[in-house]
Amino acid sequence: MNSKNDFASGAFTHAVIDAAIKVAMVFVMVIWCFQIIRPFLMPILWGGIIAIALYPIVMMLATKFKISIGKSSLVVTLLALSLLIVPSVMFSEALVSGTTDFVSEIKEGTFVIPPPKDSVAELPLVGKKLHEFWLHLSVDLQDVIQENKEYIASFSTSAASAIGSFGLTVLQFIISIVIAGVFMKNADGSGQMFYKIAVKLAGKHGNEFASLAVATVRSVVQGVIGVAFIQCILAGIGMGLVGVPGTGIWMLLVLILAIVQLPALIVLGPIIAYVYTVESSTVATIFMIWSLVVATSDTFLKPILMGRGVDIPMLVILLGAIGGMLLSGIVGLFVGAVVLALSYKLFSAWLVIETTEKQVGSANETGKSEA
Repeated sequence: MNSKNDFASGAFTHAVIDAAIKVAMVFVMVIWCFQIIRPFLMPILWGGIIAIALYPIVMMLATKFKISIGKSSLVVTLLALSLLIVPSVMFSEALVSGTTDFVSEIKEGTFVIPPPKDSVAELPLVGKKLHEFWLHLSVDLQDVIQENKEYIASFSTSAASAIGSFGLTVLQFIISIVIAGVFMKNADGSGQMFYKIAVKLAGKHGNEFASLAVATVRSVVQGVIGVAFIQCILAGIGMGLVGVPGTGIWMLLVLILAIVQLPALIVLGPIIAYVYTVESSTVATIFMIWSLVVATSDTFLKPILMGRGVDIPMLVILLGAIGGMLLSGIVGLFVGAVVLALSYKLFSAWLVIETTEKQVGSANETGKSEA
């Protein structure tokens, strides 16, 4: 009797040890794979988001021109890359050449700042101080540089770091777009895998959750990020036409503000005041009207582009965008907004399903008891 118990105990111990070794090995493999793919996690996420958003365009091109999905995906990918790379190269060249010219002019003493107009002093709150400082710059620039050389050195270091970060961000976007092209080319296989994972995780509601996820991603990309890009481009056109210096930087700030659901007038307001000091009243007024249209365009663009009844609180978008940017930089700004909005919609849908199933179960139990 004891020998049988000892054998059963030994077999149980062996089974436990065997299971523990298998779980440990799986755990090690998962952690190892995660560490390998970790540097590419954000580009892969952003690539998947881009693929979901652009795939309807791929299908439209394939149907209209009667080409394969692969060729249509290649066309959309190349177009997206050109829309990213061309402005980035132009911005980088302008920034480098402008910085080089500025530094050389400062060293040679040929850089001149025009004196401010009297209207600058009439600006509320900061008018007088701004006029005095501007006038000091125009009269004795070298003296101002010497007085503030520590601040200028600190700013130069930060600016160099920001330029390097900009280059890394562009590279991440390029990688993400290429990954999106691969996803779109293999859309059928990727879609089937996505739905299988959803069913595995959510059971009978997996397909419903997967469809909701696709609709939410497209809604946020079009209604939030798409609107932000439109506002960014329109603001850049206006600033470029009136010759606002550093237009690329202001466009980036408008883009960030629009994504985090803050009014673009935070950036455009001071620029409007600047244009009034350097341009005629007519030109400045036209620019002001254009800027106001750009700043308020989201009120009618979002309902058009978001659509499909995918209502997401703007606070969720705000927290996702800011949190994503703090976590992963500019790419995180886009990914964070989409991921948090998606999580919110899936969690809300899960709560509704759970509540409905409990109510149905309770009603069935009541019916049985009455019967």
